[in-house]
Amino acid sequence: MQLLRFTDYSLRVLLYLAINHSKRSTLKEIAEFYPISIEHLRKVVHELSRSGYIVTYQGKGGGMELARPPEEILIGDVIRHFEGHETFIDCESISCKLAPACTLKSVLKIGQQALYDKLNEYSIADLVESKPTMIKLLANQL
Repeated sequence: MQLLRFTDYSLRVLLYLAINHSKRSTLKEIAEFYPISIEHLRKVVHELSRSGYIVTYQGKGGGMELARPPEEILIGDVIRHFEGHETFIDCESISCKLAPACTLKSVLKIGQQALYDKLNEYSIADLVESKPTMIKLLANQL
C-alpha cells in the first residue's frame, strides 16, 4: 500500500502547521518549504479546511492554522479520510469462482482496520513533539 500524493501533502501541511502554531501560515510559504506546486497545495488545503482539520483566513493577516490541537488529529483518521474507505480488494467487480467460499476479503478488511487502529495510536503532536531537528526544519530555522 502506498499513500496517494494528496494524502502525503495533507500530512505535511498538518505537520508544518503544528510546528508553526504560533502564527498563521500561508500557501506560499508551505509551497516553498516543501516544494509543492501552489495550485496542487491549494486543493489540499481546501480539502483540509472542508474536512475540519484546518481553518483558513482570507485578506491581510490571512493564512491557515490547525482547527484543533495537534494531539486531537489522529494519523489513521487523516489517512482514512484522504485515501477513502475502499477495501484492499474489490471482490464484487470481478467474476470469481471462489467468491462463495473465499474469506480473503474479510481477512483483508480485518487487516485494514488493524492498520488504521495502529496509526490512530499516533497524533500529529506525536510526530512533532520532542523532535528538535524536525522542529527547527519545519520552523525554517536551519
